[in-house]
Amino acid sequence: MMRPFDDATRRNIAAACAAFTRLSEHDDAPALKRAAVAVALTAAGEGDDTAFLLTLRASHLRAHRGQWALPGGRCDAGETPVEAALRELDEELGLRLTGADVLGTLDDYPTRSGYLITPVVVWAADSAAIRPNPDEVASVHRIALTTIEREDAFDFTVIPESARRVIRFHHQMSLIHAPTAALIYQFREVLAGRQTRVAELEQPVFAWK
Repeated sequence: MMRPFDDATRRNIAAACAAFTRLSEHDDAPALKRAAVAVALTAAGEGDDTAFLLTLRASHLRAHRGQWALPGGRCDAGETPVEAALRELDEELGLRLTGADVLGTLDDYPTRSGYLITPVVVWAADSAAIRPNPDEVASVHRIALTTIEREDAFDFTVIPESARRVIRFHHQMSLIHAPTAALIYQFREVLAGRQTRVAELEQPVFAWK
């Protein structure tokens, strides 16, 4: 389904987010560190499609270096997940958005490394403002929404270390795993009007630390 980057698409995605009922706070939430990521919607760059922004983390970072990720990070003291997502967008990509640009939030995702991630869906109208911070981001990529709506965009596998399914997102020649793949998958499901949960989707063992 083609989704032009225009006001009608913004309204439709905002309505889809509003129709999505978030799960109540995770049982382990008090013991987990809060974090937030942005599902930042912008122009695809080629044609008029809507895309979301995916980053490749810088190779010199201490944690998860060289991995694919949605823009985001840990919440500062006293900061809400929405505030953290907007701050991280500014710090990582130079995108200065406000609460008026927020379309909704998805389910919190608890990670094996001790974080509870809140995905925040935002509308980034001025895509020309994107300026990746080389201290944090090696590259930034625009992934058209039609890409994640393909039937073969995601698959599931198993690992001996867990009874839970491992989700994988196929991007170009790479496999992107949870939490990023799980969050993108739920966003895909929200776009389709489905109340699909992802907290039980597993991460690969290398992401457990």
